Amino acid sequence: MGMNEFLKEDIGFGDITTEAIIPKGINIEAEIIAKEKGILAGIEEVKRILSYFNLKYKSYFDDGDEINKDDVIMKISGDARSILKIERTLLNILMRMSGIATLTRKLVKKARGVKIAGTRKTTPGFRYFEKKAIEIGGGDPHRYNLSDCILIKDNHIAIVGLEEAIIRAKKASFTKKIEIEVSDVEDAIKACELGVDIVMLDNLSPDKVKEVLDELKKRNLREKVIVEISGGITLENIEEYAKLKPDVISLGYLTTNSKWLDMSLKLTNPVSK
Repeated sequence: MGMNEFLKEDIGFGDITTEAIIPKGINIEAEIIAKEKGILAGIEEVKRILSYFNLKYKSYFDDGDEINKDDVIMKISGDARSILKIERTLLNILMRMSGIATLTRKLVKKARGVKIAGTRKTTPGFRYFEKKAIEIGGGDPHRYNLSDCILIKDNHIAIVGLEEAIIRAKKASFTKKIEIEVSDVEDAIKACELGVDIVMLDNLSPDKVKEVLDELKKRNLREKVIVEISGGITLENIEEYAKLKPDVISLGYLTTNSKWLDMSLKLTNPVSK
């Protein structure tokens, strides 16, 4: 879903309230104001919408900047009907993306150098923007869609078995990396020996993750594979996993548990017609 679809979704066949109350040709000024501290994301998308509606703006922050409560993020001026019509879409984009960027930044700091990545647990139609917000927060987007990488999951293995799944994947493509989801030491070792590029340790406790990493080191396999851990990782426990030094920690938590960063659009002084 792109910008036009976002606007169509909210405006429908027209802003009947604004059109009934606000005369044509009225110009106003407005400010977008932060109501809490966080990391800003979505400002470039907002600028594109404002330009499309021929509205003037001045932005005081860039994507990735830290903002504080009561900061004026942006000033907008122009046609009153246009500003009121797109107000909610502007704020929704900024608040959602900034919330994800803010949570991502917190997790990146706690991970102490281990790469933080998202997942495909995203809002349908808004994935590109949620993934971009993760990047703005300092994380990695991981796969945008199913065609980016071969990722063999538990349900694939349940149907054809681990070894057969890897053999088939390697025959299918020589240009795509192959990642496999495993949940025990034995499968992790077997996957590495069969030449996968990435092993995802799914829903394992820190002790089990350590056991896998230690065993891979013993067998001289650790440096031959990217180790990703995922499943049940939060702000509260990420440091325990990060200290084990996997290559990547991926979290659906970035999108499923991120709080929207509160903002508002306030009118300032009306300008002449």
